[in-house]
Amino acid sequence: MNIKQELKTLKWQNFVMLLVAGCVNAFGVTVFLNPVNLYDSGISGTSMLLGQVTPGYLTLSVFLLILNIPLFLYGLKKQGAAFTVYSIFTVIIYSLGAWLITEVLPVDVSKASPIAGSDLLLCAIFGGLISGVGSGLTIRYGGAVDGIEVMAVIFAKRLNLTVGTFVMIYNALLYVICGIVLESWTLPLYSIVTYAVGLKTIDFIVEGIDRSKEVMIITDKPEVADALMQEFECGTTKITALGGYSNQEKTIIYFVLNRFQISRMRAIIHAIDPNAFVTISDVADVYKRND
Repeated sequence: MNIKQELKTLKWQNFVMLLVAGCVNAFGVTVFLNPVNLYDSGISGTSMLLGQVTPGYLTLSVFLLILNIPLFLYGLKKQGAAFTVYSIFTVIIYSLGAWLITEVLPVDVSKASPIAGSDLLLCAIFGGLISGVGSGLTIRYGGAVDGIEVMAVIFAKRLNLTVGTFVMIYNALLYVICGIVLESWTLPLYSIVTYAVGLKTIDFIVEGIDRSKEVMIITDKPEVADALMQEFECGTTKITALGGYSNQEKTIIYFVLNRFQISRMRAIIHAIDPNAFVTISDVADVYKRND
């Protein structure tokens, strides 16, 4: 798909949600983290540090644009036009929101959080939580709010690293540099709390708080599938298989349920085939086409 075709896939609903995401991110960072010198992760955290050690006109908002936009443009070919447009839009909203809160609105965020005061733990937790919601919404609606994620996708494989490891190493180096610059390790350590809370929140927003479960059952009795469909009023998939050790015909049954149904499912399977082999895994998301 070329760039023009990709741009035609852009949805105004996504822009609305990305507008919300950028504002939420700006609120979490400027109201909870920046006032007490705690740091977000990635380019956002880098921008916060640079905004503190450079002249006053080079603010967080300025560095968010200067650092992020070139990275997203660099990743255009790899990530696609729609992703790049969504991401740059969100970063612009994030930067504009941060500028409005710190420079325009009648809110004093110069010395302490107007909500949590100087309590570093509260600021770390709620700053990570709120900025995590913003980042999670951005990812869910097709973009990213931090250019370091794009660099991770491009360079991690070349360095024989996973994307997650690349981002973690970057953030670890960032917090070490913050500690050296500030000549204190208290704030960088609290920033790690922010990072951890933000990561968990992103998982909840992107993948859902209550994940579904996928179940794979290997059994000699295909009627297990009928019992499960009747009990849970859902479909299953049956696959004919051959036992590697016994060389006997088996049936693999696959279906998806929620965590509250697991206990009842086990009872049904055990009643029909006590020797069935069952595996249960988390499912990040479920899509079903209704024609």
